[in-house]
Amino acid sequence: MASNSSTATTKTASAKNSKKATATKTKPTSRAVVRLIEAGSMVDCIHCDTQVKFRARQRDQQVICNVYDKGVWKRVEHYHLDCYTEADKPYGKPAEKA
Repeated sequence: MASNSSTATTKTASAKNSKKATATKTKPTSRAVVRLIEAGSMVDCIHCDTQVKFRARQRDQQVICNVYDKGVWKRVEHYHLDCYTEADKPYGKPAEKA
């Protein structure tokens, strides 16, 4: 029985070590996503400085960017979809909504 107890202790220690290895923290990076413009949107496009407006008959899209500096969240930036492309995609290719 002593060998089973020792084996159990070794397995537990191994499991703890493997969790530590996989739980490494990575700093968040700035990223962009494409979303439909929702009714009541009251934000301005960073690129052209005009309002990102909802229009009922059009399914316009916007790019929303979470901006991080040295792994710390700083702000959210909104772009018209066309303006984001004109600005040379400052936060990379935007992810599409799944």
